[in-house]
Amino acid sequence: MIDWIPVIFVTFKVIVLCTGMFFAVKWHYDQGKKGKVQERRAVLRASVKVAVIFILLLLGLGLVTYDLAKMFGLDLTFP
Repeated sequence: MIDWIPVIFVTFKVIVLCTGMFFAVKWHYDQGKKGKVQERRAVLRASVKVAVIFILLLLGLGLVTYDLAKMFGLDLTFP
């Protein structure tokens, strides 16, 4: 009996995940049918926000790295 427990649990997990994926794809497909113009604007606005945040975080990481390198006395001159 104990040998069948992993088989039962894996089978249940596969059934639940497949059902969830089916309804997720169906929901996204149904959402894609309405409001394409507003959706395109929202996606563009969100992607610009993500890009700006990424650039600011990258700049902040560079400044923190530079300050740590100077604090530890590393030679930062280019040859």
